[in-house]
Amino acid sequence: MTGVPLLLENKVALITGGSRGIGAETVRLFVQAGARVVFSFQKAQDRADALAAECGAARCVALRQELASSNDGRALVGAAIKTFGRLDILVVNHGIWPPHDAPIATLPDKQWRQTLGVNLDSVFGLTQAAVAQMERQNPAPGNSETRGHIVLISSTAGQRGEAFHADYAVTKGAVISLTKSLSSELAPRGIRVNCVAPGWVSTEMSQSTLEHPELGPKVAAGIPVGRAAHPREIAGPVLFLCTPLAGFISGEVLNVNGGAVLAG
Repeated sequence: MTGVPLLLENKVALITGGSRGIGAETVRLFVQAGARVVFSFQKAQDRADALAAECGAARCVALRQELASSNDGRALVGAAIKTFGRLDILVVNHGIWPPHDAPIATLPDKQWRQTLGVNLDSVFGLTQAAVAQMERQNPAPGNSETRGHIVLISSTAGQRGEAFHADYAVTKGAVISLTKSLSSELAPRGIRVNCVAPGWVSTEMSQSTLEHPELGPKVAAGIPVGRAAHPREIAGPVLFLCTPLAGFISGEVLNVNGGAVLAG
């Protein structure tokens, strides 16, 4: 009995926020699937270096890049192209979620602008530069129909909102709208744009909530599967969306939330 391969041979991928959590697992899976990977990090130099060494310097490169503006996004894409000479896949995984509650009546302008800058403005710059590169290069060998794949990471907060975290929810809702807009625009040109919308995932960003003696059980009770996801359970669907098996999927918002939000 032979398996069904999820291969990315001859593909170059850029994965943002790749030094930890969902991003790190996505980097590992993409390298295992045969891709050459550039991933970005901002502060976790030691983790980034360790991950690049684990995956192999010939196939995996870490780049330090702040992502707080559209120009930051364009700069990262340019650096990724210089690294391996092309770009076939963009996975936009980075983002911030201010953990403290911020009622809308007192939400500071500074926090609002910072969250939109990191979670949305940089996404615009990344996708704009990535699309330009994908359109001017030849398709990767073995798949003449598809010129590139873009996967944007949203959240259940972008689907149903999140009280006291309006800044975060707004950006993730915008990512869903961006996915649909780009799909309609780019699918006829051979670029598939899709979105993965995770629920609660066991990462450092959510650790304080998931391990809280009162909040943690409440979170788990709202998930039919009964627990938060492991990062690899998000990375797997991202990988699938970038393989030829997903060649007829475009503009999809793939819910990976343990059944917590059933959005069509």
